[in-house]
Amino acid sequence: MRIVSGRWKGKALAAPTGDSTRPTSDRARQAVFNILEHAPWSPGVNGAKVLDLFAGTGALGLEALSRGAAHCLFVDTDPAARAALASNIEACSAQGITRVWKRDATDLGVMPATANGPFDLVFLDPPYAKGYDLAALKGLTQGWLHGQSLVMLERGRGEPALAAAGYGVLDSRTYGAAEVIFLTLSEVSA
Repeated sequence: MRIVSGRWKGKALAAPTGDSTRPTSDRARQAVFNILEHAPWSPGVNGAKVLDLFAGTGALGLEALSRGAAHCLFVDTDPAARAALASNIEACSAQGITRVWKRDATDLGVMPATANGPFDLVFLDPPYAKGYDLAALKGLTQGWLHGQSLVMLERGRGEPALAAAGYGVLDSRTYGAAEVIFLTLSEVSA
């Protein structure tokens, strides 16, 4: 697994052993960022404040930073994932533009001032088919987003249709076993 593009292009990323972390494939990540950089509804990544929930290795947030995002807050509860994430942040020399929180992404609560939000772009990549996506989306509405925020949700292909109150779907794509859905708070349909 590597950074696909930007200032850290080609930088190898560490991942914890075992199957508790499922990183987004390089192919899917490249496709996601092509959409974020070229879709007419996307403001792009450059200068964005990013929130990476269920961050795992941090591949999505670090890719955004590599492509010009201003800051990323990574959130994960798994110690092995946070250790790999810390190693990846150090490998990219991204300590000054990142923070890592040990926090339950399904129970964010009201956004504290220390979070440096609201966020322009949120990556939401929970374990598949466990219902964590809906809980996290609900939590994000507690001050973590603004009216133009984009949320990229990765979930398992074939999961029941997403019914997230208060969100509109801008686009959705499938990549292998993954479905990627782009959402916004405003009621917009693709």
